[in-house]
Amino acid sequence: MNEPFEKKVRAAAVAGWWVILIAVGFLTLLWLVYLAVMSTHPAWLLTLWGPGVDWPFVQNVWFWAVAAFKFCAWLMIFAVLWLTLWARQLRKLDRQGAR
Repeated sequence: MNEPFEKKVRAAAVAGWWVILIAVGFLTLLWLVYLAVMSTHPAWLLTLWGPGVDWPFVQNVWFWAVAAFKFCAWLMIFAVLWLTLWARQLRKLDRQGAR
């Protein structure tokens, strides 16, 4: 079959899994920051957001931003899983063709 193409697909899958691992670490960091910020309610955060902003608004925006990030992460997981399975199938076809 086409061994260089299979290697490229497998490399893309490995790189994708690294991106997923980094995204999970980033989500964990966001969660820890969220816990720290919501337990202390620092006044400087509200001044960063501007006048007329209250804590329920900050929580709502933070929730939807994290939800959108998780949605994108799940899309990446499905794409990387597909690449992984495709690379495995290409490797299997390559081994069958070599016989």
